[in-house]
Amino acid sequence: MKRNENVCLVCEKPLKYFTKPITMECHFCHQKFSSYACCEDEHYVCDECHSKKGIEAINEFCMNTDSTDPIYIVQSIMENPYIYMHGPEHHTIVGAALIAAYHNAGGDIDLEKALTEMHERGKQCPGGTCGFWGCCGAAVSVGMFMSIITDTTPLSTRTWGMSNEITSKALAKIASYGGPRCCKRNSFTAILTATEYIRERLGISMSLPEQVVCSHSDENHECLGRRCPYFSKYK
Repeated sequence: MKRNENVCLVCEKPLKYFTKPITMECHFCHQKFSSYACCEDEHYVCDECHSKKGIEAINEFCMNTDSTDPIYIVQSIMENPYIYMHGPEHHTIVGAALIAAYHNAGGDIDLEKALTEMHERGKQCPGGTCGFWGCCGAAVSVGMFMSIITDTTPLSTRTWGMSNEITSKALAKIASYGGPRCCKRNSFTAILTATEYIRERLGISMSLPEQVVCSHSDENHECLGRRCPYFSKYK
């Protein structure tokens, strides 16, 4: 059974968020970090400990799938018990699913190298960026994906613009649905936006389902319900 990420991974009590960071010690690795969240009993789990097993699941699936459908890939990985309802692993899973599907659809990349780089970049985007930075990590993950497959650097020209443009398009679409956050909704939205952009700009056509249906509504206490385009109970 999947664990609900609206609660503490240690004691399963509700999480609380702060508008200013406080210094917390991770329950698992015992390192100290500045954090905007902990549970009611003040347990704190750092992003790396939170995501470790989930990242392993992401890499294993993406290295072994032959699917050209990034929605299928991301939904399959989301069924793993270490991919929680919300969390920073989604800042890697979006780009990784796109990398795998892009490769399988004919994109000329070294899959293992690209996934390793996606992990390295994705883990640098902390949890909560959607609310605290005003920039959802799922959209950032799309930009990382574009940068990786095009070998973009800060000194690139055409692909520098494309990497920023694809991020902006994903972010605008995510923002159009409003809050509160949902890592599943934002991941699906970012992938759909990126897939269309890649087809138009790079000529690589990844496959997509006729309709994206979310199976995680009951896990999300803040689900938008019928305001979410992927809400399963109204499909």
